[in-house]
Amino acid sequence: QVQLVESGGGLVQPGGSLRLSCAASGSIVSIYTVHWYRQAPGKQREVAASITREGSTNYADSVKGRFTISRDNAKNTVYLQMDSLKPEDTAVYYCNADVQRGLVRRNYWGPGTQVTVSS
Repeated sequence: QVQLVESGGGLVQPGGSLRLSCAASGSIVSIYTVHWYRQAPGKQREVAASITREGSTNYADSVKGRFTISRDNAKNTVYLQMDSLKPEDTAVYYCNADVQRGLVRRNYWGPGTQVTVSS
């Protein structure tokens, strides 16, 4: 069984920073592109940032220049460094990835971590 678990969320003031982690565990052969999604109250889930297995990144316009996604393949962990946070960044942040276990490749979601930006 594969699990994705997010951590690092919390309450931060506007202009502050947080670093989220997404750790994958299980009998993993490979982790492909990893996405950080977020869902604010009353809104649809949206992709904030993505990173391929080779390290190519992509960002939503709303977070470009403020968020940085990175990965440590040896640790099966992906990070999201969030700087200059704004109240509109408040959301539950989810990790999503295609993971290969044995010969099977499946899509997995983490349970999410709450990020609240407020003074």
